[in-house]
Amino acid sequence: MKVYLDNAATTPLDPEVLKSMLPFMENHYGNPSSIHSFGRQTRAAIETARKSVAKLLNCSPAELFFTSGGTEADNQAIKCSIYDLGIRHAITSRIEHHAVLHTLEALEHSGVIKLSFVNLTPTGHIDLTHLEELLKKNERTFISLMHANNEIGNLLPLKKVGELAEKYNAVFHSDTVQTMGHYEINLKDLHIHFLTCAAHKFHGPKGIGFLYINSNIKVNPFIYGGAQERNMRGGTENVYGIIGLAKALEIAHQDMKAHQDHIQEIKNYMISQLQLHIPGVKFNGAGNENCLYTVLNVQFPPTENAEMLLFNLDINGIAASGGSACSSGSNQGSHVLRGIGSDMERPSIRFSFSKYNTKEEIDFVVKKLKTFFPVNVTQ
Repeated sequence: MKVYLDNAATTPLDPEVLKSMLPFMENHYGNPSSIHSFGRQTRAAIETARKSVAKLLNCSPAELFFTSGGTEADNQAIKCSIYDLGIRHAITSRIEHHAVLHTLEALEHSGVIKLSFVNLTPTGHIDLTHLEELLKKNERTFISLMHANNEIGNLLPLKKVGELAEKYNAVFHSDTVQTMGHYEINLKDLHIHFLTCAAHKFHGPKGIGFLYINSNIKVNPFIYGGAQERNMRGGTENVYGIIGLAKALEIAHQDMKAHQDHIQEIKNYMISQLQLHIPGVKFNGAGNENCLYTVLNVQFPPTENAEMLLFNLDINGIAASGGSACSSGSNQGSHVLRGIGSDMERPSIRFSFSKYNTKEEIDFVVKKLKTFFPVNVTQ
């Protein structure tokens, strides 16, 4: 049996998404910038996809710019804000995705900005009181905080942070890579300037995403070399990727409640089975409290074979992601787990779920995990 529980890394492509993409991979191959009928056909398909996504997010199609994925979109939001809006101070957290952290740290290192880190609660949530304090005592600020953490799943109250940004005239960017397609996002109801997405996190294709830029924000192009994406991103568009993204998001919204209920049940079942069969098991982050329903970060009891845990799962046909530090070598472990003060001497694994997972798969995984942790293990 093979079990895939690494859906926060990427999800399997939905067959209906592939079906929507195939005509643009096989027959409709015109360059969207060409003025002949072949080009006009693919241009029309791109704009239809853009309108579809905009309708689902309740924004204008003119506010959506297709990118190669979340990392590019994060970089564009950050760099365009800092360089084009005259911002010299930024706030983020120590548990953001590296696409955000490394970009902001590079800008700080080069002397372009001053960077502040907002405090975290013991469970890894953003301390909103401290966030307001940082906003109060600094000049106009760029805020970059992700909607859901990709390792521990903690959710950010987008509306509350947006209200703080509005109060202090800050520019607010949120990486929604882990939540897009999993929650309803109404952009007309949020005070947010930039929002990022990657299609492969909700059963769409890899290599395609988008950046939402609020129409009140005016920034310069991120990639020069062509007039694509309304002069904001040069380069021939990934036509079939865009088609797949729009279809995947449409499917996600159509069946969202059913998928939420199913995946939450799978997650709850795994929590209960781990607690029943592995004494001393704990959970990193908020667990189920204000947390993304697709992610479960498990902290296992200490074991001499901690470094082999992921490998042993892999050779048993189980895919998951690691989190804690190795006792040797160059791997320094998860910056997220260090950031929330997790016990780095205990092995941690992130299991992440999709609509395709079953309780039978969870039973198989727990059965294998039991063999690594005898019941008399030191807790």
